Amino acid sequence: MSFLVADCEPSVHQFMDLRVPEYAYMFGFLQADGHLSQQSRQRGRLTVEINARDIDLLRKFQKLTPYNSSITERTRSTNFAETAHSAIWSLCSLEARTKLNELGLPYGRKSKTITPPRIEFSHRDYLRGVVDADGSVGYTSQGFPFLSLATKSTAIAVFACSYAREITGAERTLKRNARDGIYNVMYTKENAQQLTAHVYYPGCLSLERKQIAADSLAPWVRPAGMGRRPPRIQWTAEMDRVLLAAPTIAHAAAELGYSTSPCQNRRWKLLNGVVPLPE
Repeated sequence: MSFLVADCEPSVHQFMDLRVPEYAYMFGFLQADGHLSQQSRQRGRLTVEINARDIDLLRKFQKLTPYNSSITERTRSTNFAETAHSAIWSLCSLEARTKLNELGLPYGRKSKTITPPRIEFSHRDYLRGVVDADGSVGYTSQGFPFLSLATKSTAIAVFACSYAREITGAERTLKRNARDGIYNVMYTKENAQQLTAHVYYPGCLSLERKQIAADSLAPWVRPAGMGRRPPRIQWTAEMDRVLLAAPTIAHAAAELGYSTSPCQNRRWKLLNGVVPLPE
């Protein structure tokens, strides 16, 4: 899969031209953290509610939108905080809502159904919007750089993994969390540094605090003596035939040039139907 990085300017393009980095970012953020509602007689509203400390991002969205919109603030009690101070951006324009809906922002509940746009769009900016809304950037408790994304959408998780593989070469196996059905996609150490530097490039539209966190990953250096995980084995039909034909795992490992552990694991998967047998 190839990915587009666009250099268009929002001032010379129509609203939500996703080839424009700012609009691609904005749409990714809206898909993950916005809510599109509709009522009778074509009435409706797009709302985005975020922590009041990030209100500057809503002001930038408002500036990018050639329709009347408003930003309000409120303080309320939530399950997570006794007093939560939030900012809300509201957009009622039918024309704007129709455009967003056509691009892939559904009305109502959407966490499992959102998908990347099916038209040309700036991929790294779109991904940054999704991560700013539903992801994290920074250092783990062990002091390692990381970038993560939590999503219920299979299509978004697949897109994130595919794009990250293009940039870093890192493979990920997708699996929903058994507790809440969420995909947790995470990259650490050099992979996180490389992906974050690409996605959070200088001058891009982003949450300021996440941009600062992303920039902080650059100086990290792998400690001396810390080994690297070997690349994931790309099993082929011919390699599977060697595994099945060898008299022992040790013979197969020696012929393939790998340790016995991954060979034993792959052979078990073949014999137990987890992966298909070679033709």
